[in-house]
Amino acid sequence: MKNIYSERIIEKVSEKIVEINYQLPEEVENKIVEAYHKEKEKYSKKYLKIILENIKIAKKNKIPICQDTGLPIVFVEIGTNVRIEFGKYKNLDEIINKGIEEGSKKGYLRSSIVTPIDRVNTKTNTPAVIHYFLTEGDKFKITIISKGFGSENTSRIKMLNPSDGRKGIEEFIIETIKMAGGLPCPPIFVGVGIGGSFEKSAILSKYALTKIGQKTDYYKWENKIIKRINDLRIGPGGFGGNITVLDLKIETFPTHIAGLPVSVNICCWAHRIGSFEI
Repeated sequence: MKNIYSERIIEKVSEKIVEINYQLPEEVENKIVEAYHKEKEKYSKKYLKIILENIKIAKKNKIPICQDTGLPIVFVEIGTNVRIEFGKYKNLDEIINKGIEEGSKKGYLRSSIVTPIDRVNTKTNTPAVIHYFLTEGDKFKITIISKGFGSENTSRIKMLNPSDGRKGIEEFIIETIKMAGGLPCPPIFVGVGIGGSFEKSAILSKYALTKIGQKTDYYKWENKIIKRINDLRIGPGGFGGNITVLDLKIETFPTHIAGLPVSVNICCWAHRIGSFEI
C-alpha cells in the first residue's frame, strides 16, 4: 500500500498550475514552430511569430502566457493500492483545490472562477473540474489543463443518429470549426469524444486533449480530418492561411445501439497542460 500525504499533493499541484501557465509543453510549442515554418500567408505567419515571441517572453520572465489563465481541469489516475492521508482535509477534491488556490496566488494567476448565476468570483481560482480514473496498483498521476474559455465557448456536442456514421461525425467536426472561425484564437488543438452518453462524450473530448502529439489508433482518420480543417483556410488568428489546426485527437467509448453522441472540444494555441506522478 502506498501512502500519499495531502501536503505533498498540494505542493505538486501548486507547482504544476503555475508551471503550465508560464511554459507550454515541448510538444505543443513544437507544433506552433512547425506551423510557423509551413504557413504561407503573410499576416498569419507574422501572427505565429508574435505567438512564439510571447511564449519566449513568458518562459523567460516567468509570467502567464495569456491573461486568461483558464479553468483548471484535472484528471486523476489513482490505483487501488494507494491510500491518501487526508490530514485536516475532507477529501481529495479539497486537497487538489487547495493546491490550485495556493499556486494561483503564488503565480499571480487571474481569478476567473465565478458562480454560474450570480457571477460571484470565488477569488481562489477554484473549484476545479476534477475527473477520477481508478486503476490497478499504486499509480497516482495528476494531469492538469488550464482551459481558456475563448476556445471552450466554441465547443459543441451533438447526438447524431447511428446511421450518420463516420461521414456524419466528420461533417459535425468541420461544421463546428467553421462556426468557430477566428474566435478560439487559432491555430487550435481539437479533442473529439465519440460514444458513451451525452456527458461521457464531452469528458472524452476533453480527455482527448491530453493525447496531443501522441499516435492513437485513429491517427489516419485524425490526419484526414486535420487536412479537411486546414483546407478551410481560416488560418492563424482567423487571417486566412493553410494552418488552422495544429493537432486533433479522437477518444471513443461504446454506446447504445440507438445513439451516436459526439463532442468537439476546441483549445487555442496556448494548450497549457502538465502531469506529475507521486
